[in-house]
Amino acid sequence: MSLFSAAPAASSSPSSTSNFSLFSPSQTPKSSKFHSFKSPLKTLTHSSSSRPTFAPLFSYRSHSPPPLFHERPQSSGNDENKNIEQISTTKESLEESLVVRRPLVEISGEDRDRVRGDDDAETGSDLAGGGVGEMFSSSPIDAGLSEFAKKMPIFEPERVESSSGERPLTVNLDLALYRAKVLARKFQYSEAEKILQKCIYYWPEDGRSYVALGKILSKQSKTAEARAVYEKGCQATQGENPYIWQCWAVLENKVGNIRRARELFDAATVADKRHIAAWHGWAILELKQGNIKKARNLLGKGVKYCGGNEYIFQTLALLEARAKRHKQARYLFKRATQCNPKSCASWLAWAQLEMQQENYHAAQKLFEKAVQASPKNRFAWHVWGVSEANLGNVDQGRKLLKIGHTLNPRDPVLLQSLALIEYKYSTANLARVLFRKASELDPKHQPVWIAWGWMEWKEGNISTARELYQKALSINSTTESAARCLQAWGVLEQRAGNLSAARRLYRSSLNVNSQSYVTWMTWASLEEDQGNAVRAEEIRNLYFQQRIEIIDDASWGMGFLDMIDPAIDSVKRLFNLESNNSYYRLKDSSSSSGIDDQDDKSLAGPSSSYIDGKNTESESGLDLDAFIREKLSLEPSELDVLFEASLKPVQKKAKFVRKVWNPEAKAATKLPK
Repeated sequence: MSLFSAAPAASSSPSSTSNFSLFSPSQTPKSSKFHSFKSPLKTLTHSSSSRPTFAPLFSYRSHSPPPLFHERPQSSGNDENKNIEQISTTKESLEESLVVRRPLVEISGEDRDRVRGDDDAETGSDLAGGGVGEMFSSSPIDAGLSEFAKKMPIFEPERVESSSGERPLTVNLDLALYRAKVLARKFQYSEAEKILQKCIYYWPEDGRSYVALGKILSKQSKTAEARAVYEKGCQATQGENPYIWQCWAVLENKVGNIRRARELFDAATVADKRHIAAWHGWAILELKQGNIKKARNLLGKGVKYCGGNEYIFQTLALLEARAKRHKQARYLFKRATQCNPKSCASWLAWAQLEMQQENYHAAQKLFEKAVQASPKNRFAWHVWGVSEANLGNVDQGRKLLKIGHTLNPRDPVLLQSLALIEYKYSTANLARVLFRKASELDPKHQPVWIAWGWMEWKEGNISTARELYQKALSINSTTESAARCLQAWGVLEQRAGNLSAARRLYRSSLNVNSQSYVTWMTWASLEEDQGNAVRAEEIRNLYFQQRIEIIDDASWGMGFLDMIDPAIDSVKRLFNLESNNSYYRLKDSSSSSGIDDQDDKSLAGPSSSYIDGKNTESESGLDLDAFIREKLSLEPSELDVLFEASLKPVQKKAKFVRKVWNPEAKAATKLPK
């Protein structure tokens, strides 16, 4: 078979298998195309007419593939020169047909149909006019290749990027979340919200964006918007993300929807029963509602399914301490510090338990552990300093509070405690300076105003005390601090002889907090002092009738701690109490313990190391001066200087006044006298 050779003389038989020309020249060679497709080749038919005829490329009636082109009939008088011209013409048409298609514009479905209709209309007009080249360009194969080329943007990089629709890499999500977190810390909430909205758009299945955005909206008191974000996140994640459920439950608990919060906490535990934050948050909710037994059950499930953490064990230890089961409380505090030796809150809570039990030496060791776990924690320095001052170590207490204030200069509580210590052991004027500085740091901190008012009342400044109490109530009149403020104000009015005002203040305090034993008994004593014994008895009876008595079942599972009989092991396995994640096991690894065996012995009972406020035992191994010098870069001798410098009022920057140039005034100054 010769591809580029002229066909021989016409044969009378159409099914002849003689050689034929695959590309036959036409009258319009410039419009010819090269179509590459697989098809069996058959002998081309001949026509008696001098004008070449073309059969359709695809026939819907015949299943056999048609011939590519009908061969042009050749006359017997053709010579070799004409064959050479046909070959050259065929090469030119082939070169013109090999043109790379470069689609430039993405065509939608509607536009594609419209273009296809226009092509069909042009095809009809070309057929009517008899154009051979136009007929080839609008053939079904040509239209199919055109559609295929439009869908393959391999030669347009810009179009590939715009039409691919691929989202950015996951690392961009992590960077965006961190950027939003930094902006939220700087209180740039609008910029953070925009970033998180983009994260939700590109990664709708990732729950971190919904959690971060919901928290930012909650900080701005946009409860409805935060609720909508959490709901959208639960739908996008198909309810399988426990973090969104848990944050939503915290939001509902914050606004007072207790029933809804319980449902959401339940949904979080259903989504992932190993989500320990949901179990702990739900338990805290039940504790605030007075459901101690329910809270214990939830905390036990958290330990069973999740293995527990410092928060679970610390909460359980506080429950045991409240129930006067100090041995179990110490055990649970030890487990909490084993889970996280850097948990400053666990060390502090344990130290306060030992202080209540008058085990002062052990408490001091635990306070040292707390500041070593978190050297800049303001709560650690505050609690330790107040404890030392209460024990009579006033200088040590001052030093600890000053260290805490130097590390946390924006905390008003440290200055408040320092002010009370200075008022008790020094002068009221120094205490006023500290109170004023604390109120400037946080004007909405109610305890500062209440303590300041109490000091002024003790000093005999009744009008000033009333103003300070009024200032505290203007901040918020529905908190427990407000209830204490009303009770203190009532005592002031009672001592001043304004009994009717005192009764109103006591009643207002009980409207805020009806469980205050001190307020009920103070009101009853007022009535007794006025000779109303019957009214006083009624007030006492009202307290006992309306009080919420919290009954803690001592037969809870913690009783297993006292069981040493090996026969109980089978019962423990039955109730899944012998698992590695359970806190009922008595055998603990001493290597991860926060306190050694010698410290455990000191926790067995009250210590007599502190007698009349003096430490009779040897000091602990922590050198406080060396610790703050090494860990905090503070010089102990410069603490007083730094503290006094922090009390000085901050000088406001002078506003720049723009001077307007006045040529007349300038000329007047230059005139001779």
